[in-house]
Amino acid sequence: MAQTLLEKWRSTAYSETAGQEELKALWSDYFEKEKGIYKKLLKTPDEVVTGTVADLAKKFKVTQMIMTGFLDGINDSLKTPNPIETMKADTEVSLCFDKELLYKNMVAAGADWLYGLEEWDDIFDKEKQEALYKEQKQSQTIRKEAKVYPNDPCPCGSGKKYKKCCGKNA
Repeated sequence: MAQTLLEKWRSTAYSETAGQEELKALWSDYFEKEKGIYKKLLKTPDEVVTGTVADLAKKFKVTQMIMTGFLDGINDSLKTPNPIETMKADTEVSLCFDKELLYKNMVAAGADWLYGLEEWDDIFDKEKQEALYKEQKQSQTIRKEAKVYPNDPCPCGSGKKYKKCCGKNA
């Protein structure tokens, strides 16, 4: 059975047999082209861009392989996800993205070359960008509750020891 575009992209981009220099060159090229596509999309963020994978690759002057990687990366930020697992060159796809979600996903990915694009300044003011950044970072923070030991004061505020209060039920 023939590989889907996504399988081809992933086997190339995450190859365990390719040399480090080869992969470094591939990712360097990809990130530069990805940045170019985002710059164009963010100039007109409310325009719904659709077409086949092949058409979009032509429109943005990239290979179908690069477009597949781009579609894989943006899929979680789209209002309606594309069928990336089964995509072929003639599959109709959409790049209709949720602006706030896209910004936060770029922050989550640590892609400062993307969430730092000046095109965002025409979409969100600096305060909104900072708020979205902070919101995303806080959502990734894991908070552990302090462990309550039997002789600690009860967290319910009764003034009793935990073992003589709420700890009895535990």
